Amino acid sequence: MTKGRQRDNASVAESAVSLYDCAAMKQSASFPLASRAPSSVDEDATHFGFETVRLSEKQGKVDEVFHSVAAKYDVMNDVMSAGLHRLWKDALVAQLRPAQNRPFRHLDVAGGTGDVAFRILEAAGDKTHVTVLDINASMLGVGAERAQKRHLPGQIDFVEASAEALPYPDKTFDGYTIAFGIRNVPRIPLALSEAFRVLKTGGRFLCLEFAPVDTPVFDKLYDTYSFNLIPAFGKAITGDGESYRYLVESIRKFPRPDAFARMIGEAGFRRVTHRALSGGIVNIHSGWKL
Repeated sequence: MTKGRQRDNASVAESAVSLYDCAAMKQSASFPLASRAPSSVDEDATHFGFETVRLSEKQGKVDEVFHSVAAKYDVMNDVMSAGLHRLWKDALVAQLRPAQNRPFRHLDVAGGTGDVAFRILEAAGDKTHVTVLDINASMLGVGAERAQKRHLPGQIDFVEASAEALPYPDKTFDGYTIAFGIRNVPRIPLALSEAFRVLKTGGRFLCLEFAPVDTPVFDKLYDTYSFNLIPAFGKAITGDGESYRYLVESIRKFPRPDAFARMIGEAGFRRVTHRALSGGIVNIHSGWKL
């Protein structure tokens, strides 16, 4: 995959690829790349599921997972959650409440297939613009093809970049969402700091993410389902069971809701809350830049 030439932050923001610029791109397409990058490489250990890896290695491993499953990602979401992921994403957008009668610029991170972005555009007024940002070109390719069929000229664009190094100036966006993506970021505090930076004063951060289940009895049933059936479904539908084993393991390694809420507050957000859905399987985390 050929990367776009690096640009400074302002020019990248201005030249982010439009829907119809990338309409013909397939899953192997190139998308604009961020010029921002972490100032140094931290070789401390982190987790990739239950495996211990170097921080510098994790992103490549995560990329391999999503390149493998991109084409069937939303189908697998339906299978794994019995369709509940649709209701969870609806709840996320309902909590966002995008503006109806004024310009509203939104950033959806790790949302390559466009599933959340399309919901935001349906709920918002015609002055809303959504940038879908993902580090994985295969996921973005799926989203760009879906967007083309929806005929949304000027309302959506797709940008390949890292959540840890957003290619936008400070105070660019009115809203920021990330659904089922934050746990795959190697440096979560850095991603939260970047979210805070690019939001305007008064902007809202919303994160939809799974949580480790610790309810007696239910936790055993959930583990049995997750570790046995989900990889089997992944193998049958996408031909890749191991990627779904990683996704299950990554949930178990993610901080519990209270701990993640503290991380959001430490990034600078105020009025931080979390709302449990479906018995605590997932949570909507919220914070405001005040």
